[in-house]
Amino acid sequence: MAEFFSSIPVIKYEGAGSTNPLAFKYYNADEVVAGKPMKEQLKFALSWWHTMGGDGTDMFGVGTADKTWGESSPEARAKAKVDAAFEIMTKLGIEYFCFHDRDLSPEYGSLAETNAKLDEVTDYIAEKMKADPTKKLLWGTAKCFDHPRFMHGAGTSPSADVFAFTAAQIKKAVEATVKLGGKGYVFWGGREGYETLLNTNMALELDNIEPKPKEPTKHQYDFDTATVLGFLRKYGLDKDFKMNIEANHATLAMHTFQHELRVARDNGVFGSIDANQGDMLLGWDTDQFPTNVYDTALCMYEVLKAGGFVNGGLNFDAKARRGSFTPEDIFHSYIAGMDAFALGLRIADKMISDGRLDKFVEDRYASWNTGIGADIIAGKATMADLEKYALEKGEVLDSLSSGRQEMLESILNNIMFSL
Repeated sequence: MAEFFSSIPVIKYEGAGSTNPLAFKYYNADEVVAGKPMKEQLKFALSWWHTMGGDGTDMFGVGTADKTWGESSPEARAKAKVDAAFEIMTKLGIEYFCFHDRDLSPEYGSLAETNAKLDEVTDYIAEKMKADPTKKLLWGTAKCFDHPRFMHGAGTSPSADVFAFTAAQIKKAVEATVKLGGKGYVFWGGREGYETLLNTNMALELDNIEPKPKEPTKHQYDFDTATVLGFLRKYGLDKDFKMNIEANHATLAMHTFQHELRVARDNGVFGSIDANQGDMLLGWDTDQFPTNVYDTALCMYEVLKAGGFVNGGLNFDAKARRGSFTPEDIFHSYIAGMDAFALGLRIADKMISDGRLDKFVEDRYASWNTGIGADIIAGKATMADLEKYALEKGEVLDSLSSGRQEMLESILNNIMFSL
């Protein structure tokens, strides 16, 4: 079988001093960081939709990158995507991938025919995975948004017929995920809708829900992690589902990436991550490859504090910019993102082992460990008890200490730039 990327070598680790654009500067797959090899701590995954299908089309222009993979028929193109994807993963050392059903195989004349064609592609992927057991499916999902039938929603559609079609499509997508050995299925918000969650868990170890603000509407019930938690708790699903947190969605919800991860971790629902970043000056989902090391460091700090990934990983739900249209740009993009997260992992590990930031937080909240603070936490103190305590103690201003935000930011800089 001919190579799609014959000019691209297997990407190797050359260290921070390298100036080779086709080499890793920080990602060393087998290097042990925080007790595990980097490839296990990071669990990078290729996104089928952006990498194999995204051609740079936007609202103001046609595609700029050729993603036909040399084929004109949809059947041949679907299989060519598989071959190209496995070559990309092999050359980058990526072991996982994620998919939408319709990005693996498009729609045909009927749902039955579409399902049959999807089976052909997943059978082909299964053969490739058998030949190369290092390649694994991280999660799958259904693409219930671009077809006109979903113009008013999918699981949230006012049409019961559309709801039924959505359920049928998701059932098949879950079956495809299980068939390829995927550990989880991601339910997107917005057009797909959470109502389609119920009774769909079929032999999966983990179902994820992805908070998704402003996409496609500006007022959404799945706005952020906290909002989704409220939904899950209302319907008794909070023990059955985890969160798939996307960096760009966090900023669209007017939160930091770390905030969303911390809320998920503190509430025991951290699952997986869509690794990307957005343009802070724009109010839509730009899905850029992640290169902001402050964000990746604080992200990996939360991941390590959560005990690392179990069934989740770092899926590059990211696309090269519209002007980066050559096949080589796929590799430059992934190298940039993988190095950014590898450096973030190194920094996060040092943040934890350094201990200054965690010690500051521990000391700042020490008053809750003894005395009246411990009684409040234990639920022993009544309002009358607190009134009595306040009257006897008097002014409490002298018990406050500085938040020292600038010092903490300086410590983080010191840790980051002393690696």
